[in-house]
Amino acid sequence: MTITSLATNAATAPTRSSQSENCTCGLDWLPTMDEPVTLKVLLVDDQPIIAESIRRLLTDEADIELHYCNDAAQAIPLAIACKPTVILQDLVMPDTDGLMLVKFFRANPATQAVPIVVLSSQDESTIKAEAFAAGANDYLVKIPDPIELVARLRYHSTAYVNLLRRHAAEHAYHQELEHRVAERTAELQSALADLKRTQAKLVQDEKMASLGQLVAGVAHEINNPVSFISGNLEPAQDYAHGLLDALKLYQQTYPQPPAPLQAVVDDLELDFIADDFPKLLNSLQTGVDRIRDIVLSLRTFSRMDEAGMTLANIHEGIDSTLLILGSKLQSIKVSKDYGDCPRVECFPGQLNQVFMNILANAADALIETQKQPQQPEIQIQTQTTADHQLKITIHDNGPGIPENIQSRLFEPFFTTKSVGKGTGLGLSISHQIIVEKHNGCLNVESTPGAGTTFIIQIPLGETQLS
Repeated sequence: MTITSLATNAATAPTRSSQSENCTCGLDWLPTMDEPVTLKVLLVDDQPIIAESIRRLLTDEADIELHYCNDAAQAIPLAIACKPTVILQDLVMPDTDGLMLVKFFRANPATQAVPIVVLSSQDESTIKAEAFAAGANDYLVKIPDPIELVARLRYHSTAYVNLLRRHAAEHAYHQELEHRVAERTAELQSALADLKRTQAKLVQDEKMASLGQLVAGVAHEINNPVSFISGNLEPAQDYAHGLLDALKLYQQTYPQPPAPLQAVVDDLELDFIADDFPKLLNSLQTGVDRIRDIVLSLRTFSRMDEAGMTLANIHEGIDSTLLILGSKLQSIKVSKDYGDCPRVECFPGQLNQVFMNILANAADALIETQKQPQQPEIQIQTQTTADHQLKITIHDNGPGIPENIQSRLFEPFFTTKSVGKGTGLGLSISHQIIVEKHNGCLNVESTPGAGTTFIIQIPLGETQLS
């Protein structure tokens, strides 16, 4: 047993303002279940002779550490300093109400759970009752029997240490539980985000599949009558040329036809018809060729990718997308700088969807800012890079994208368009198509007021390079 006098340490003891920080001061020294416990007894008594008597009673107890305080005013700060497992306190001290000191111990968060054993020369029942009412756990009359004193100190100290251990275990359990809940919450949030992305992708894929089927069907239905018209147009032109040649020969042979025939010729304005009819037929041929180009573009754009990746001409996909967006691009200059690029192993329909999303967004941005001084323009460039990548650059000279939202462009459901004009899925799905489906990358560079550039890079395989 060791004894330490704390009365002289008052100047370095914690102040009242630091007491709340020591509410869990008993936990830092708390041994584990397998380690021996040192019982710390804080004796608060103004009489040194009592302290000496208690010390003698505890001399043979190696696991008991006695701390002595002879100044009641310093009892609480010193209790915080030494972290006792039990407080042994006198009731009668100079200038101090012992019962009030018990209440102070109970009111302080750092000592409110520490067992208090009153050690008093008063043996009246009323005094004992008042002590218990104030918060004391036990009551001993000076000078107690050594065996009884040690037994009571051990009992209360052990109970207090076990209480601290339970609190420590509960605290650790709650922390572990909170950690698990936080981890599970993060997992659920991530799963929910993945589910939303997957759902959005499925919805968009279904829409594109339906659109592709519709476009393919319409293209087929249009192509049949167009082929019929085109097939008959060439002989019709031959017939027309033959009839006009015969008419000219007839006019040369019979320069003075009968009056009734001349009247019909004059009414028909035969000379005008002879000059305009070939032009009409040529115009019809131009229209048929235009319809054929549109049908071909629709077929190219609506490739369904059921057979997996295939070699495709990337320029055909871009051109078909531009043709489909023709009505949107009427007031926009489109410049193309196609490099000598090989056919690319890809999902052509999905890449066309990417081109559609980027070009449509660029067109929308330019249409919304048509009052700008320069002509709205979209520049498209393709090239093969030194590190064997197909690089597609799509630049517009629109207003650009604010820096604070550039990092969110590829987030699902993020859109700067008004309600009803954008789903926020186009660029997100485009990013997924390029990155996940083609092992490429899709980046954006934009300076407010200087336009926006989307850069698509797709790796080329050995067969494509050869």
